[in-house]
Amino acid sequence: MRKILILFFVLGFYFTAEAQFGIRAGFSSSNFSNTNFNANPGFHFGGYYTILASEFISVEPGIQFSQKGFETVDPPTANDVDERLNYLDVPLLLRLNFLPAVNVFAGPQFGALISRQRTEEGNNQTSTEPVRGYDISGVVGLQALFPAGINLQVSYDLGLTSVNYFGQDANNQVLKLSIAYDFN
Repeated sequence: MRKILILFFVLGFYFTAEAQFGIRAGFSSSNFSNTNFNANPGFHFGGYYTILASEFISVEPGIQFSQKGFETVDPPTANDVDERLNYLDVPLLLRLNFLPAVNVFAGPQFGALISRQRTEEGNNQTSTEPVRGYDISGVVGLQALFPAGINLQVSYDLGLTSVNYFGQDANNQVLKLSIAYDFN
């Protein structure tokens, strides 16, 4: 009986909610926690589907390609190291619309590692073996809405699981600045 009530609620929510599809892209600055590495600039892009549950609350599942990683200098060789991890991220955000043109959001994000590129003088590595194949993060942020379906947002992804980088306990941390367009 409980499953039937939940299904009824979800279907009712789906068919009565206003929804909009959009695309988002922007700049990322990522690093690992618990390290003294430097942030690695990158980018992200993807799509989302915002379901307006009420005037004040919306739910937004999405999917995006996201570059993460770090930069450092290898102490023994003094070579510059650029470690880039590419993920397919799936965030599920809850948005609270406090003002007509501004909202705050938070939610979980599940990521799958799709490729790795470590660049060091004379040595390039692409094996994903030294890194855990998934990432679970929490996302928080702020979004500003503009006319014509444009919106800007700033968000922070805080890794909740270790990426187990070469056995080292480190979590992804990513600051994202994005521009988006809503298709109405």
